[in-house]
Amino acid sequence: MNALSALPAGVPKTRACEALGMPRHWCYPDSRQRPSRRRSGGAQPRALTAAQRAETLGWLHSERFQDAAPRQVYGTLLSEGIKLASVSTMYRLLRAGGESRPRRGQRPPQKHVKPRLTARAPNEVWTWDITKLPTYTRGLYLSLYVILDLFSRYVVGWMVSRKENAGLARHLFARVLTHHGIAPGSLIVHQDRGAPMIAHSFAELMSDLGVERSFSRPRVSNDNPFSESQFKTTKYSPRYPGRFLDPDDARAWGHEFFPYYNHRPHEGLALFTPADVFTARVDELWSIRQATLDAHYAAHPQRYVNGPPKANLPPTVVSINPHDTAPDSELMATPGGFTVKPTPVGTELPEVVT
Repeated sequence: MNALSALPAGVPKTRACEALGMPRHWCYPDSRQRPSRRRSGGAQPRALTAAQRAETLGWLHSERFQDAAPRQVYGTLLSEGIKLASVSTMYRLLRAGGESRPRRGQRPPQKHVKPRLTARAPNEVWTWDITKLPTYTRGLYLSLYVILDLFSRYVVGWMVSRKENAGLARHLFARVLTHHGIAPGSLIVHQDRGAPMIAHSFAELMSDLGVERSFSRPRVSNDNPFSESQFKTTKYSPRYPGRFLDPDDARAWGHEFFPYYNHRPHEGLALFTPADVFTARVDELWSIRQATLDAHYAAHPQRYVNGPPKANLPPTVVSINPHDTAPDSELMATPGGFTVKPTPVGTELPEVVT
């Protein structure tokens, strides 16, 4: 330190410390005499006494504060003129005793049953949803309600409105269920958990008509895949205009689009149309297809290296979230013991308006 005190003017002390191999903080007066802030194993002089710790824990464990957070305890007692310890000290005492978890009872996470639906014929399971249709007015949207038959992908009913509520959903389903002659106890309607779907008034209508309801799980996007796929097909269709002037414009478009949709070949139905499956014309049309393939094979056998062709048939079972290994009887308790009378070919959709 004598060498440092005799430094010529203009020579930095840091350079001298480097030359002497000394820490920089030793180069300043009285630095080596400063008390260290670190303590090696000694008792913290500001720590609570054993009696103070017991008193603080007593308040935290009391019936009054047993489910309150330390911050709430601190604020409440401070307003009553009582100061025990800081909030951090209260947390430290609780943590030392393994009590730093949430102190009040909390509702366990809800578990929603995974919907498992199976349809083996039309009008056993319907799915429905609501999508928005943009208009030419910025920020203004119309609501398109679409009800889809799960087995055939046939649109059994639709509606365009300015609003989205349970009253309109009741109106739509009352008309469509009556139009298709659905018997009580023969239909399951699958839906997500939007406000119109979970409304008490809509639930009462379904109960009165003998319709069982099924729900998607919250925040699960693929529990209603058939309705979502139908919406994508709708909005990616060349016939979709993108924007509409008003509800009448959207309804005019719907009266053209949905008959087209119901009578277009569907890849998931072996290129039969939803109307073919819904109206039970598959066997008739399959015979025509198979006869056509047989005739073509007889005329050009060299084109079929795998032998005579076989016309495909639509699936006999359509499911939402099926079990991978369970037999069909375990997929879901579907309605049974009834016969659904198919809708005659050419029957128009009911015109449902708001």
